[in-house]
Amino acid sequence: MRTYKLLPCLVVLVALALSHAIEAKPKIKLLATGGTIAGAQASSSEVGYKSGTFSVDDLIKAVPQLKDVADLTGEQVANIGSQTMNHDVWLKLAKRVNEVLRGDDADGVVITHGTDTLEETAYFLSLVVKSDKPVVLVGSMRPATAISADGPANLYNAVVLAGSPEAKGRGPLIVIDDEIHYAREAQKTNTTELDTFKSPNRGRAGVMNVGKIEFFSQNTTPHTTKSEFSVDGKAVNDLPRVEIVYSYENLGPEVVDFLGRQGVKGIVLAGVGDGNSTDAAIAALSAAAKKGVAIVRSSRTGSGLVVRNVEVDDDKLGFIAAMELSPQKARILLMLALMNTSDTAKLQQAFMKY
Repeated sequence: MRTYKLLPCLVVLVALALSHAIEAKPKIKLLATGGTIAGAQASSSEVGYKSGTFSVDDLIKAVPQLKDVADLTGEQVANIGSQTMNHDVWLKLAKRVNEVLRGDDADGVVITHGTDTLEETAYFLSLVVKSDKPVVLVGSMRPATAISADGPANLYNAVVLAGSPEAKGRGPLIVIDDEIHYAREAQKTNTTELDTFKSPNRGRAGVMNVGKIEFFSQNTTPHTTKSEFSVDGKAVNDLPRVEIVYSYENLGPEVVDFLGRQGVKGIVLAGVGDGNSTDAAIAALSAAAKKGVAIVRSSRTGSGLVVRNVEVDDDKLGFIAAMELSPQKARILLMLALMNTSDTAKLQQAFMKY
């Protein structure tokens, strides 16, 4: 008789356990910006395609397994090819990520994005997002309509990663082709291959295999809650203008002089070797620095350090050394740093720190 009395209690306990298991799925917000992952070809045999053809709802429906790993909701922030990414979308996206993560409605955020500027958006967000919750950026190298499209598997991994406690406190992550990269480290290195993203200076953060996560290292540079930069204020509706000058044989002063006349706040030199350039270009950059333009030396080589006063006398010329940052990421840090200061020494400190 006692056994029969226990049965209703067991049924209730099992029901509660099942209910808790269902509720335990992480709440993930998917913010879509377009890109190849949402692209479509006119036919499966064509090489060309149009980015941002599919909506966020289409992306979610294309991977029904997502409902098994997360309580997923979607939102369309933009629907563009990432080659046309701009400050307006960056600021909108950053503010929306901070809004979403500020409350209890999301345990993490996934951002779908084209691969062309994925590393730039990720690094920008790593400096202005103000939460330890996971932020994962994901793209694909093949459009959604392609034979053997890589987007669905990448998106599945991204959602799993964004819902994982292991991803907390690491800053924005990029996941693609079963690899995880820190925002600061990732670079696109090939025009079409699936394993295009590499982290040449410090190595990839980890790997994934059908949603299983293995991290190799910690992100040791300040980011998110430890970053001094913010774009959340209502008055922030643009970023300081910073341009990149690419160095090559026989580069003259004309481009630098032109940018100076345009009133740019900063110039990043994508220099040869360890951030060097022609005598004419260096002289023009030094003249611009004397007029108050922030000049950062970086390298076009794709990896390695650009340190102060090696080959180029930064102290004398008034330059800033980019350290490990690529030209495109040096530009992002300089834009944000210029919102706080124009002092060359303090700007250099930012590059040593971030």
